[in-house]
Amino acid sequence: MLKRPQEPLFPWTLGSQPSFSGGNAVSLLCGGDALFPAQIAAIDRAEHEVWLATYIFHDDEAGAATLGALRRAALRGVRVRVVVDGFGSKASLGWLREQLDGAPVALAVFRPIDRWWNWLHPGQLRRLHQKLCVVDGRIGFVGGINVIDDRVDLHHGRTEAPRLDFAVSVSGPAVRAIEQAARAVWTRAWLGHDFGDEMRAMIRSASPGQRAKRLMRRIRMPRGEHRRRDPDRLPPVRAAFVLRDNLRQRRTIERAYVEAIRGATARVDLITPYFYPGQRFRRALKDAARRGVQVRLLLQGKVDYRIAAMAAHALYDELLGHGVQIYEYTPAFLHAKVCVVDNDWATVGSSNIDPLSLLLNLEANVVVRDAPFAGDVAREFDAAVAQSRRVERPEGRGLRGVLGRALVAWVAYVYLRVAGATGRY
Repeated sequence: MLKRPQEPLFPWTLGSQPSFSGGNAVSLLCGGDALFPAQIAAIDRAEHEVWLATYIFHDDEAGAATLGALRRAALRGVRVRVVVDGFGSKASLGWLREQLDGAPVALAVFRPIDRWWNWLHPGQLRRLHQKLCVVDGRIGFVGGINVIDDRVDLHHGRTEAPRLDFAVSVSGPAVRAIEQAARAVWTRAWLGHDFGDEMRAMIRSASPGQRAKRLMRRIRMPRGEHRRRDPDRLPPVRAAFVLRDNLRQRRTIERAYVEAIRGATARVDLITPYFYPGQRFRRALKDAARRGVQVRLLLQGKVDYRIAAMAAHALYDELLGHGVQIYEYTPAFLHAKVCVVDNDWATVGSSNIDPLSLLLNLEANVVVRDAPFAGDVAREFDAAVAQSRRVERPEGRGLRGVLGRALVAWVAYVYLRVAGATGRY
């Protein structure tokens, strides 16, 4: 059973907490091979509306199949709203618009970069990285899986083995917050290209104040609770939707991770492809390992971005020296973002453990307090570790290691300041 931390909470934890609800059904989906058929089947059963948000919507078989389901739903009268990131989906935007021609699907682009001057705005570094789909307010899908085939990599072409990635399907009270998040991010992106029309309509309205309030409700992300509610008093399955935005929930996902790790008594198993956590996160991992908790990190062994790999490697010596075990996944590219703590806490979502995800991008995870679900995640972790190589601590770090870590820290600092991120990391 996960125990609460005994030491006083840091001031940074005094914001909103995950808002748990009971009576949910949550299923772990392994890769696009599991997600896409389930998601398409749900869209094909849609009666009222479909919301879909994703970083990448690629023009391959997986994208075409998903787009076909969205078209079919819209043509039979279902309200379909799709939002994609302007950077992640830049290469396929023309294809998307062409395929949707004649179908009443409202496609919005989050922070488009179709004009050269768009690149000059620091806000362009803050991307939509959530992967959400909600059908009829009844079933939601959340995870790290983009709308792209597991065996296609945008930078390395087609691969033999599928990426390691996960999502969850959720039904029950937790879906309400997922739907509100998808609705809010779509509305924010949609207002980006018809904001002038919306403002003129508001001014001409007989009740501009009421219209403004309705607009604010549409663009507001769901909020967690400022007071902690004890999930142990809720019926199973207990689940909370947690997100990161650039307003009131800048640290919500990071807090959820750190507090779970600080309360761990037996195990912390974490998978992420991009790993460069801040001081509090690293301290939580090291403290857990020092008090006898088995702490295992599964990171990428097949590198896709060299700077990201360099950032993770810069921390290896520090973490290994405190008893944290590190494994590198080598069978294929790693894209999963999951964690399991002890036997009843697990999270699956889009958030990496790096500055982009924890301080800049819009991210979304589901936290589940349920022993059977945590067991499912733990089994997938163990299976992946069995195919991975364990990283051993080097004999000496040397000047090269110190300089490498200093360089990564400086690059991260400059990037965050250019993007407008403030505060300690």
